[in-house]
Amino acid sequence: MNNPLLSNLLDPAILFFFFGLFAALVRSNLEIPGAISKFFSLYLLMAVGFKGGVAIAQSGLSSDMLLALGLAMLLALVIPAYSYAILRRKIPAYDAAAIAATYGSVSAVTFITATSFLTRQGVEFGGYMAVALVVMESPAIIMAVLLANLVRQQDKGQHAAPVPFRELMREAFTDGAHLLLLGGLVIGAITGEAGKKVMDPFTGDLFKGILAFFLLDMGLLVAKRLREFRSAGRFLTGFGIVVPLFNAALALTLAKLTGLSSGDAFLLCVLAASASYIVVPAVIKYAIPEANPTLYFSMSLVITFPFNILLGIPLYFSVVQAWFN
Repeated sequence: MNNPLLSNLLDPAILFFFFGLFAALVRSNLEIPGAISKFFSLYLLMAVGFKGGVAIAQSGLSSDMLLALGLAMLLALVIPAYSYAILRRKIPAYDAAAIAATYGSVSAVTFITATSFLTRQGVEFGGYMAVALVVMESPAIIMAVLLANLVRQQDKGQHAAPVPFRELMREAFTDGAHLLLLGGLVIGAITGEAGKKVMDPFTGDLFKGILAFFLLDMGLLVAKRLREFRSAGRFLTGFGIVVPLFNAALALTLAKLTGLSSGDAFLLCVLAASASYIVVPAVIKYAIPEANPTLYFSMSLVITFPFNILLGIPLYFSVVQAWFN
């Protein structure tokens, strides 16, 4: 088997991410139009949701699937709770709640990159892990906003009304990106193998190329956000690396104790270690307007996303290979 780190760094999609960083740092006028960038994001969410749905149709509700989803739900509830407790010691409560939500939720593109990595390594995994991706999106948002509402009630000088729980649920579940992922999952489960055959030229053959284009766009965006993130300080920079590593270790420990397969354990680890920069920021901007978007968006995008894409994925894989095999 190839060296995981070298294999990851020499993947064309990852190299396009590096190229995007380079192009932005040398101040090239290279850019991906906003509408096209949004299409790439929506395509990837639809494709991974659809593939996960097809996998569910093929395997049915298995014990492995239910176990993986149970662990995913547990992590989605626990991670934002202790993240908030850590952050609250150093930064304002609203910022702590918003950042806790981004780190309790997940990055779909990191997950997609990880599945591509597993395929190159020849390691099998359950397609139902795409369901775990869906499951982990909303609990972190709900927990963070509940924490923010509690802070509003405790803060006597703050007269803003708490966000109604019903409205929060609507925002969390009807956000376009989240809804498309869920819709693709349901359609894949309904159509199964017949749907896969029809959609393969679109969701299969084009997938890697569009992922490469999207990571190119992410490289451009990360480099442009570097200046914006300088005000975050060493504590938040360290949090953006150390806490994902701890989350990954927690996920792997739970996976080992419960007998999850190595492929599924790796993907659960990646989900736990990732942070949302698409769905959660869109919802948090509405639900916790007191929080600073520069912090919760830039931390997940500028620090945690590149770390996981470049180093985290091969690191987690190496640990899984050593511990599970």
